[in-house]
Amino acid sequence: MDFEILNVKIYDKYISYINSRIDIFLSQILNDFSRNQISKLINEEHVKVNNKVVKSSYKLKLNDEIFIKICKEKTVEYKDISNDIKIIFQNDDYLVLNKNRGIVVHPSLGHHGDTIVDFLKRNNYRLADTGDDIRPGIVHRIDKDTSGLLLIAKTQKALTYFSSLLKNHEIKREYIAIVRGIIKENSGTIDAPIGRDEKDRKKYKVTNLNSKPAVTHFNVVERLKNHTIVKLKLETGRTHQIRVHMLFINHPIEGDELYCNNYKNFNGQLLHAYKLSFIDLNGEKVEYTGEIPEYFKKAIELLK
Repeated sequence: MDFEILNVKIYDKYISYINSRIDIFLSQILNDFSRNQISKLINEEHVKVNNKVVKSSYKLKLNDEIFIKICKEKTVEYKDISNDIKIIFQNDDYLVLNKNRGIVVHPSLGHHGDTIVDFLKRNNYRLADTGDDIRPGIVHRIDKDTSGLLLIAKTQKALTYFSSLLKNHEIKREYIAIVRGIIKENSGTIDAPIGRDEKDRKKYKVTNLNSKPAVTHFNVVERLKNHTIVKLKLETGRTHQIRVHMLFINHPIEGDELYCNNYKNFNGQLLHAYKLSFIDLNGEKVEYTGEIPEYFKKAIELLK
């Protein structure tokens, strides 16, 4: 049986996890693993810190180097995704790309060889070291079934700079979505903390238990027959934030298999990351936009 060794170092991007339990940390970076699967990896000595076996209760220290041995039995064969990615802009420090729906940002359980990180590595793009083999260059991520813009750091200088901007909410990310039902208000703000759903590890929810602050702003673009087109701005960047927040106000994103009951089949949620804006490393304000995809336009016509 083939195995893959993932290597993660506690510095830079992961410095906030110092003094966290290793099982909690792994549950954050290995999104496709349940807590039980992570405990099994640790108990079966497939996880080592600084080449030493540790327990689930081990607390991480600065510059700890973690090695994770993962079975490759369920990995996906190489897939050419060049037609699903468009480079919008690039210079020596960073690039902005637009991805289609169905494309995963970085390797995870079940996705090796068919992700954006794999594509960039294979095509010899320079990627900043994030302290692991999983997410080199990744400043932020968007879900597999969300299309749109992604910011990638090529240099360590750019990664440190953009990570600081992201932490201080200075990278403006805007989305457009089609949600279930008619939103009466023309605009609003959802300020509700998000944490992992303890009953379903694939899900997140609004909760005060082991959660982090999350803020989403929305503006109504158009009201359809039984749906509403909205633009959304993220103030924070929690996993599944928009999807969870829209469900929280009883307007889940149409097509969302995970959070929208009796969803209409549009081969994924109707959510597109269409705009990124920030101050670049030269001190200039820049803005990048991604064209509204055809699947989204067709969905609007059908839902009208």
